[in-house]
Amino acid sequence: MPHWLKTTLGLVPIVGGVSIVAVLMLLVVRAGISPQELAGSSDAVGNYLQTVGGIYAVLLAFIVFVVWGQFNDARMYIEREATALVDLHRTASGLPRSTRIEIQQALRLYVEQVIELEWNAMAKHDEDTFEKVGAHLDHVWAAIHSCCPVNDCQHAVFSEVLSRYNDLSDMRTSRLSTSRARIPFLMKALLYLGAAIVIGSMFLMSVDKLWIHATITAALAGAVAHILFLIGDLDNAFSGRLQVSKAAFERTRRTFDRAIHLVDAAA
Repeated sequence: MPHWLKTTLGLVPIVGGVSIVAVLMLLVVRAGISPQELAGSSDAVGNYLQTVGGIYAVLLAFIVFVVWGQFNDARMYIEREATALVDLHRTASGLPRSTRIEIQQALRLYVEQVIELEWNAMAKHDEDTFEKVGAHLDHVWAAIHSCCPVNDCQHAVFSEVLSRYNDLSDMRTSRLSTSRARIPFLMKALLYLGAAIVIGSMFLMSVDKLWIHATITAALAGAVAHILFLIGDLDNAFSGRLQVSKAAFERTRRTFDRAIHLVDAAA
């Protein structure tokens, strides 16, 4: 199933359901209060709705900006970590054969477990899996630490490998930090409470024709539901329908395979 279709199938029921519920509640309110009874306070309600709606729109815009930035940061850190892995894997080829093999095997296992285990763990905040996968980088560090360069060329490569390893560790930390970042509960409560207030305020407007009143209420409710759906999805970059792709790590795994074949052929 195409990704866009999967997202649409998840979005339409939510937007449609919220719009229908809003219209049903409007019908209940209009059954108890006629538009003529609300006509005298229509100016006050209009000013109130304009003020509250404006404040809520600013809040929504701010939250969308924040979560979209977090989502892009996660995508950037993934690409940079994948690049750091490839750089370290290639640079380690200049070290003694036993150290090279140990480092490259540990890096290969690390990438495989990031793809197979850690990706789902980031969606679930599974710290135990983070520790398990991160242990492969500890093995890389142990191999680097035990390396004994035998000539000037290997000494230069060894210094570069240390630098690449530090870059990789920083990128991993940044990626895991973005997976832990979430909108605070009180902020979420404010978002949903504000949605209820803004949509509920539409019921107090004096509109003679029911179909016009129902249309604008459904449109507002659907738009707010769409934005809240987007915020909730972007807030978890590793489990939502718009989740960050792990294609960068899959490319890294293929690059490792090609690099090993080239080094073996050269040897």
